[in-house]
Amino acid sequence: MKIESSDQTITDLFNSGYFVIPRFQRPYSWDQENISEFWDDIVRNKPSDYFIGSMVVYRIADRRFGVVDGQQRLTTITILLCVLRDALKTEGFEPLADGLHQLIERKNIDNEMEFVLQTQTSYPYFQDHIQKHGEPELDAKVHREERRLAAAHSQFKELVAATVDSISSDPRNSDEDLPKLVKEALTQIRDTLLSLKVIFVRLEDEDDAYVIFETLNTRGKDLGLADLVKNHFTRMIKEKNKGLDHAKDQWQKLRETVEGSKIDLSTDAFIHHYWLSKYEYITAKALFKSFKKHVKKSNAKSELTRMLEDAAYYRSLHDVDFGNWTKQESEISEALRALMLFRVRQQVPCTLSLVRAYRKKIIKKKALEAALCTIENFHFQFTAITSQRSSGGISGMYAALGRRLFSAKDSQEAADIIKDLKDKLSDRIPSESEFVALFPELLYTNTLSKQRALVKYVLVKIAKYDQLALPGNWDDLTIEHVIPQANIDDGTYGEEIVGQMGNLLLVPSALNEKLKDKPFSEKKKILIDAKYPLPDEMTQAADWTPELVEKRTESLALEAFQKVWRI
Repeated sequence: MKIESSDQTITDLFNSGYFVIPRFQRPYSWDQENISEFWDDIVRNKPSDYFIGSMVVYRIADRRFGVVDGQQRLTTITILLCVLRDALKTEGFEPLADGLHQLIERKNIDNEMEFVLQTQTSYPYFQDHIQKHGEPELDAKVHREERRLAAAHSQFKELVAATVDSISSDPRNSDEDLPKLVKEALTQIRDTLLSLKVIFVRLEDEDDAYVIFETLNTRGKDLGLADLVKNHFTRMIKEKNKGLDHAKDQWQKLRETVEGSKIDLSTDAFIHHYWLSKYEYITAKALFKSFKKHVKKSNAKSELTRMLEDAAYYRSLHDVDFGNWTKQESEISEALRALMLFRVRQQVPCTLSLVRAYRKKIIKKKALEAALCTIENFHFQFTAITSQRSSGGISGMYAALGRRLFSAKDSQEAADIIKDLKDKLSDRIPSESEFVALFPELLYTNTLSKQRALVKYVLVKIAKYDQLALPGNWDDLTIEHVIPQANIDDGTYGEEIVGQMGNLLLVPSALNEKLKDKPFSEKKKILIDAKYPLPDEMTQAADWTPELVEKRTESLALEAFQKVWRI
């Protein structure tokens, strides 16, 4: 392995050739804090000699390099150069702007214009909306990486504009001196940026670059599991036709499937859950070592295809609308929404295997419904109400069941595994006395609003079980406090009474408006006149008291444990 290294300034680096961010690199990921720290280091602190680390590249052709390490810094510096170029032009210093643009875009040996930094994952957004000297012309799709690039560009624009504004608004500066002072400020930022120093490390061979990439980035926080897995696939999958890039295309689709969700999903987490649902139980930190042993040149392409397929199943577990579940599959989608509401993740390897088995027609709809509803009911009791924590045994159990489902040869074997799932969860549910004791802690008021979605879920679930003919659509129903919340404000009752489940009803918003803060007797008459199915406790009560609230809460808790969420 031939390695050459030298100390260079950013000016030297950008003048030395063209830099290509290859397909195995991760997308741009710097956030607001990273940009602020970078700005403070190079502008506010005004260093005379500042080292920003190493830049590792491999030779593609003469004066053309693939970036192995340092692409986040290289991209950030390019964004700031573009902002400074645009600011110089706006302030009337076009020759300076044109001069700076030579470090962003210049003619190659064939006399063709070419960007100094060339990216693949963010094309054409980065090139047309940031690097280009002029107005953008292309409609570029904006995904997570493009949003990061846009945010960095916007933040640098604000910081540079604030520098110019501080000069313009200073009463000590005359109008005559302003152009000179602005020019000095902008060129000082430019010169400081271009004088930053790096250790430029160059390799001749691309395969060596992959090894260096992996070695560098398994240490520290630079890269996550997804980046290392992507790199490994790129090493293992070599196309005979240079016009094809199966690994890059498939990986891009996988990443867009997982990270394109409105839910904040991580490709790292997906890979870990994917692995647990099929192979051995292992921590995310130790996974890559096993992954490399399992994925060879002979099976890399098929494994990546299977991962892409599972990425869609994985997203449908979390982003339920993405799953396109039909009306006939509503029990499935409702159970998945509930698990998202409970904010639990231990079950994901198992639910991923369940959905995979369903989509591949190994199990039928009834089997999937039964399994997901069992998991939902368990976590309502175990997680949502009693807030118990798994020691790790539950995670291991779910992963083991997921692996068994993956290996199931037919529907009968899968049915036996689902029965085993039900039995194992039944053994772990909290006691009835514990559930009933903690159920009153589920509260909702205007000031205790975090549990609103969970409270409504409980009220809807019980109403559906009781087959209550509530007016309106379930989604449009609102939560009514029978003892009004005004009684909290005037000190009559505390939130632990007013917000308790026994004091709450689901009513249409129009009816809720009529009820407002009226006394119980008036509310009762309005509800009866509206043919609302009042609970027996309220129908028989002349007045609604804290004692009756607590009694109804206990009754609801018993119904919930013994019937509605029974396993």
